[in-house]
Amino acid sequence: MVEDATQGVRVVAPGQTHAGKQGFTYGTGASRATVGARGVSMVVLPMPPGARAKVHLHEGIETIALLLEGECTVHYGDRLAQQVTVRAGEQVYLPGGVPHAPSNESGLPCRWVVVHSSGDDQDGIVMLPELDAVLAQKVGAG
Repeated sequence: MVEDATQGVRVVAPGQTHAGKQGFTYGTGASRATVGARGVSMVVLPMPPGARAKVHLHEGIETIALLLEGECTVHYGDRLAQQVTVRAGEQVYLPGGVPHAPSNESGLPCRWVVVHSSGDDQDGIVMLPELDAVLAQKVGAG
């Protein structure tokens, strides 16, 4: 990390990673831990073909995700009854409290930049293991 001590500006270099509760290894970005952010955080999420998140929600925390490359399906809502296919260059917004799980069903790698309205991407996460079986059935793996 590079810091301008007079203004608090910081740069986060690539290469650091961390494991998330959702079942992925994220490229660590700007957050409370890396730059002292309080109200926003950003990570990079690579998803190989067939990868899917554990079902979860972010209590009181908004999420915006930009798909940099590939195509990915985001399952969301009550019992994951809804889904949207996101393509490279598109963004998806999820209000706080909405159950969801991205699932790479495309057969090709995809990569996201994910922003949360909190200083850490793991803040407010509520895991919903009872919906993981629902997701597995929806994507044909269960």
